[in-house]
Amino acid sequence: MILNSDSSKPIYVQISEWIETEILRGKITSDQKVYSQYQLADMFNINPATAAKGLTLLVDEQVLYKKRGLGMFVAKEAREIILKRRKSQTLKKLVTELVLEAERLEVSEEELFEMITSTKRKGAGE
Repeated sequence: MILNSDSSKPIYVQISEWIETEILRGKITSDQKVYSQYQLADMFNINPATAAKGLTLLVDEQVLYKKRGLGMFVAKEAREIILKRRKSQTLKKLVTELVLEAERLEVSEEELFEMITSTKRKGAGE
């Protein structure tokens, strides 16, 4: 992953979202140690304090937990927490924007549904 310094999202948020995506993909699993702030700083060529802020965000959301002297680890419920939040916030926002744009473009529900199912069949996002 390459961080987007031109994005409206702060770098620390992009770091936290990248870690969440790695958890959702199963590349980082429950009770597994995650990258340290220094490893993340090296990987993404950023300040360690910025990486730490991204990790802290995930601790605050109970996706990660700290083991004193050992580092940060993935919480058992991390995947469920991420899925629930992304469905209720991110996906809902995207769907709302999509429906509003479809209405502006006079796309019928049937056309919109066909676009969605066609895209899903093609494996978008993979």
